Amino acid sequence: MKIKLLLDEDVHTALTVALRKRGCDAVHVSELNRKGKSDDEQLRYAAEQERCLFSFNVRDFVVLHCEYVRREEEHFGIIVSKQLPVGQTLHKMLNLLNRFSDETIRKHIEFL
Repeated sequence: MKIKLLLDEDVHTALTVALRKRGCDAVHVSELNRKGKSDDEQLRYAAEQERCLFSFNVRDFVVLHCEYVRREEEHFGIIVSKQLPVGQTLHKMLNLLNRFSDETIRKHIEFL
């Protein structure tokens, strides 16, 4: 099955629109009135919604992923990247989405 994405507040909202135009199921936290929530709250929400979280906040989400692994908790995947222009991020994201499914990214962290 295709990966459903939740884009963190540090990600360009334009990326959400561009992904949707290409048939991806993507939603930005600002559309859900979730701006200002902690990283852990965002990841838990993403897991509840069976969505993979995408963020430019690499360090904090690597730490969170390690905590989930240590506690044997499950999330629906994390994709992290350094801050890139929208077009470059879109290109890399589409390539990643073609290589993974919701099952293969579950419980994993991937670097864009």
